[in-house]
This record gives sequence, C-alpha cells and structure tokens, in this order.
Amino acid sequence: MKTNRFLYDYSVVAFVLFFAFALWAFWPSYYSHLGDQEEVRFHTHGIAMTLWCMMLIGQAWLIRKKRFVLHRRLGRLSYILMPVLLILTLNLIHHQLSGRGGWDPLSLYSLALMVNATIVLAILYGLAIYHRRRPLLHARYMLATVFPLFTPVTDRLIYAHFRPLLNYLPVLEGRPIAPVAGFLLADFLLLFLVYWDWKTHQRLDVFPKVLALLVVYHFSVLSFYRFGFWERFGNWFLSLPLS
Repeated sequence: MKTNRFLYDYSVVAFVLFFAFALWAFWPSYYSHLGDQEEVRFHTHGIAMTLWCMMLIGQAWLIRKKRFVLHRRLGRLSYILMPVLLILTLNLIHHQLSGRGGWDPLSLYSLALMVNATIVLAILYGLAIYHRRRPLLHARYMLATVFPLFTPVTDRLIYAHFRPLLNYLPVLEGRPIAPVAGFLLADFLLLFLVYWDWKTHQRLDVFPKVLALLVVYHFSVLSFYRFGFWERFGNWFLSLPLS
C-alpha cells in the first residue's frame, strides 16, 4: 500500500487506535473519576484534548468518505479548538509547576517534557494549516500531531501494565525516565514513515522534518535541565499570569 492511500483511507484507523490507547491510559486516573476531580484545570484540559482526538478521527473519516466540503467546514473549528487546547495545556502546566517551591533537576525535566511538547504540537498543527490547500502535505502534518502526545499515554501504560520496562530506562534523581520509551516508539514509527514515503512516493518533504523536530524535542527533555538558561526560562514561564 502506498502512503497516500493510507492517509486517505486508513489514517482514521491510526487516530482511533491512538485515542483507544489514550482512553486506556487515562481511564484509571481521569475518565473513571470524572465526578471526583475537584481541580477544574484537569477537566478543561481533558475535555479539550478529548475533543481534539475526536476531531482528528472525524476529519479522517470524512476524508475516507470523500466528504471534502464538510471536512473543510469542520476543520475551521480547529482554528478555535487548537488555540484553546494550547492555552489550557499551558495553564495546567503552569499550575502544576507553580506549587513545587523551587527548581530541581526533576522539575526542570518536567518543564521541558510538557512545555516543549506543547510547542511541537503547535508547530505541527501550524504547518498542517499552512499547507491546507495542499492535501497530501496537510494530511501528513495532521497525522504527525499525535507524536508529541505519545508520552502522557505511554508513561501511564508502562507504570500500570508494563513496569518491568522501567528497569531498562535511564534514571534521573533515582527515578526512571519513562518518557524515553515513548520517545523511542515515536522515533521508530517516524523512521518507518520516512522509509515508506520514500519507497512509495520518493518523498522526503514532511516526515524527515517531523522526525528532526521530535529529536530536538527529545534532546531538550533529556538535557536542558542541566543548563542555567533553562532555569531562567522556567522562572520567566512561572512569572507569566497563566494560572
């Protein structure tokens, strides 16, 4: 099967699978306790992220059914949903880090893990919208928006169901860096997409760029906590009126 056909006919399957794994990962801590959650920020972020996953599924299904006009009309809603999702995500991150009472390596690592993933998501979505009149580029970038969302899912699944994997991961301050597993999975899948797109269409215009962006993000998570500039960024971030 060629990559283009997969994007048009089967990307809906990829999005459904991602959402299914997200539901599995967040069911014990969030979806099964909706009435018990007192912090409104978790609800607003959870609702926005759920809507985003459902929009990805719905849009891919419309493309599969060749409902292109409705796809474009529904896609305009993302001009509202994505900025709201980004703002709510930064609001939640700001709230979570504000209560830590100072910076340590784990806090700076968490800052890079969450903030930089949000930035990568914004970049990929922006590229998808910029290329909205070039469907094959648009579809590739939209598919790529799931990759910066991997670690919240993989981390929870590893701790809940695959804890032996933690023994093989690097450690920071005595704590396994579980996102490394999600990083490796995302990078492996993107390497496959790079190979598949080149083999079937001789294209190197999207997935290699996405892979490079993800590698920079992963490097930032695993290294920025060592540098003073990142603590200064953290102080600036927490000084913003975001929560």
